[in-house]
Amino acid sequence: MLDFPRWKTIGISLILLAGILFSIPSFLTEKQYESLPSFAQIKVNLGLDLAGGSHLLLEADLADLQKTQLANMEKTVRAAMRGASGPDDDIAIGDFRASGTRISFLVRDQRQLDEARERLFRETRGDLTTGQRDWRVEIVDTTRIVMTLTSSGQNQAVARAMDSARDIVDRRVNALGTREPTIIREGNDRVVVQVPGLQDPQELKDLLGRTARLEFRMVDPNGDAAAALAGNVPVGSEFVPYAEGEGYGAPGEVLRRQVMISGDQLVDARQSFDQNGVPVVTIRFDSAGSATFARVTQQNVGKRFAMVLDGKVLSAPSINEAILGGSAQISGSFSVQTANALAISLRSGSLPVKMEVVEERTVTPELGQESIEKGVIAGIIGTVAVLTLMIVVYGRFGIYANLALIFNVFLIVAIMAAFNATLTLPGIAGFVLTIGAAVDANVLINERIREELKRGRRIFQAVELGYTEASRAIFDANVTNVIAAGLMFLFGTGPIKGFAVVLTIGIATSVFTAVTVTRMFVAHWLRAKRPTSINI
Repeated sequence: MLDFPRWKTIGISLILLAGILFSIPSFLTEKQYESLPSFAQIKVNLGLDLAGGSHLLLEADLADLQKTQLANMEKTVRAAMRGASGPDDDIAIGDFRASGTRISFLVRDQRQLDEARERLFRETRGDLTTGQRDWRVEIVDTTRIVMTLTSSGQNQAVARAMDSARDIVDRRVNALGTREPTIIREGNDRVVVQVPGLQDPQELKDLLGRTARLEFRMVDPNGDAAAALAGNVPVGSEFVPYAEGEGYGAPGEVLRRQVMISGDQLVDARQSFDQNGVPVVTIRFDSAGSATFARVTQQNVGKRFAMVLDGKVLSAPSINEAILGGSAQISGSFSVQTANALAISLRSGSLPVKMEVVEERTVTPELGQESIEKGVIAGIIGTVAVLTLMIVVYGRFGIYANLALIFNVFLIVAIMAAFNATLTLPGIAGFVLTIGAAVDANVLINERIREELKRGRRIFQAVELGYTEASRAIFDANVTNVIAAGLMFLFGTGPIKGFAVVLTIGIATSVFTAVTVTRMFVAHWLRAKRPTSINI
């Protein structure tokens, strides 16, 4: 017990000093924090319930997703019917129909029917859990193939789309420069977005509500917008309306259905200005997209093409010359803010499904401040009660436990700040719980020392056995707590995860301070004073 090496004392002291230094910025005012050098600007971020901010609940439009699935499968079917080795390997099809969850078409040559079905079967995927494929392929009336979207296929598509949507929403929100947003899935078709510190959610709503589905399509020179509105649209084309504020009064354009190039081939999008100082969005394609864009513009000099965003035409300029650089500018009635929002949407990727805001809440900073004040009051009351009880019951050993408890608070804050963690109201609850549980280890140690003294052991031997024997029970108890906290983190939502994080950090630091730090204090006191009796 008395053999506590100098290197260990120095190491523990440095850890405690680092904990104090790294925790200080979290207790400063915003002005004081900003005056610190950049390397020292680490602190615990406050969650939505403490700092105020915006809460949005987004719901996926599953009907739109189903329509997208149908369109994608139509492209897949047409591609599958084209032979890999050339036109001689093509399978001629006709009377193509797509509606609801079904696609059907005729195979003109009945001898190719089995080959067509085999090609389509390779394009479908099976569910590893149920074994059911996402599309059911059937032959009807000897020459017609019918493909039906199965329930397994729908569920798989929704799961993939929602996972992708959550990731894209995450990238978009973080691109706004916000700190520590909470973005989680809720149920099968919803995403919860919480952004602390953002008091005006309109910009966020506009950004998240945009699917950012960008397409470049040729304008049909034979199309007439007025005739298209009356239902007279050329074969292979469709009428697409202009976005609000675009088109100089024209209702829309008649565009070819074929997409020249899509937003999937973008590698970058930035807000910039054209030669007249008007805000635009500059986009850059990948190598395949650049080659396609160059080829199409070379073949269509003098013709018009349209930039279509989320089913609305932004502009339809003429191709004056081939665009060979792999980049282009999207112009429109943009402000700097709207151009930057569009660039973020394009850069982060297209949402695979339309998302609608079905619930919106704004938490004011005043409510957050009230939560902080109540949490602080609860923490102070709990801490004072624990400190007083330890001194009354255990005397000097209680004072050592209290010092360790204070260091424990600094270490928790320092670790959370180092990992840029977010403190929520449940996190404060975990913090207060940790304070109460932190002295539990010292209670076990002190009670074991009492027992050893009653058995007639000498002071040094009783203290040594008290720490050694109690450490086993302390370790076992805290391992079970960490397991419980880990399960809460894995399966819980945002607030529950915040509670689990604080609890886990508190458990780790409390074991260190309650066992190692108090042992250092006791060892140095016993070695310096060599008392003949102790009051514990």
